[in-house]
Amino acid sequence: MGFWSINPYVGCEFGCHYCYARETHQWAVERAVGRYGGTAVREGVEIRDTETGRVTDVPPYRPTALPPEDAFEKEILVKTDVAEVLARTLNPARVAGHSLVIGTATDPYQPAERQFRLTRRILEVLQSYHGLSIEIITKSSLVTRDLDVLQSLSSQNDVTVNISLATADPRLARLLELRSPVPAARLRALQRLNQRGIYAGLLVAPIIPGVTDDWAGLARLLEAAKEAGARYVVGSALRLGPAARHRFLPFLTREFPALAERYRRHYAGSDYVNQSYQDALDRRLRLLKQTFGFSVEEGVRRRRRLEGRLPRKEAARSVEQPILL
Repeated sequence: MGFWSINPYVGCEFGCHYCYARETHQWAVERAVGRYGGTAVREGVEIRDTETGRVTDVPPYRPTALPPEDAFEKEILVKTDVAEVLARTLNPARVAGHSLVIGTATDPYQPAERQFRLTRRILEVLQSYHGLSIEIITKSSLVTRDLDVLQSLSSQNDVTVNISLATADPRLARLLELRSPVPAARLRALQRLNQRGIYAGLLVAPIIPGVTDDWAGLARLLEAAKEAGARYVVGSALRLGPAARHRFLPFLTREFPALAERYRRHYAGSDYVNQSYQDALDRRLRLLKQTFGFSVEEGVRRRRRLEGRLPRKEAARSVEQPILL
């Protein structure tokens, strides 16, 4: 990848039907079981059951009985020593020129963060560095709990918080994202971040064809983002990998049956939308950004940066030790 990534948890309690990261739980289980022959010992990792709240140590790790698309949101792996590992192994020379993104395959401010505070500990570790490019991606208003650390971090690093929101419609949001904070809460968080001097914008992701891509719905979302003081808007179309398809397509059949067969045909051969749809969506987003006074160039730059295609030119300094992150 063209960026570095930190995920303090494996899995996400928010349970968004479309989530592209559902495979990650399966990968973690396969690595653990494969390495230790079914009796994995993963030092410093715990598992949290989202229904009971019970936390147990991973060793010995049992292969989950749930399919990956369900285990992802019901059994959260907690990397309890993530901050210590980061402090020991972060090498700014290796990171230089690239973004360090927190929350690429999990939400770093999901409910588990209230108990474990791993994301805050990560940010506290990063306070000892200068010149890093740090991105956070979250759906949660809990990010505002860490305003003090984010302000300190921003004084010596390039920090950006991406608030992810697919729709401003609370009923549609609850349908798509079972346990995510309501849109109004996320927009308030976006406003608070910007009011306190944190560079924050809106990540419209995913944009779901036929569901959240209409002009009126996107216009309402961008208007709300403008009112909240968003510094930019980035839009990204739906991506459906195998595990996500197993969860999303039955949901689509139930809630949007007129779209289900078209989705099955298209996503049977690709995880991404086709180029003609992407081009049309880009045109729509460009017009909407111009309408509400957002920079088109900044949105494109942010999107490419999150996708790892636009490394920063500035280099991080203060190399401590030649160890890979």
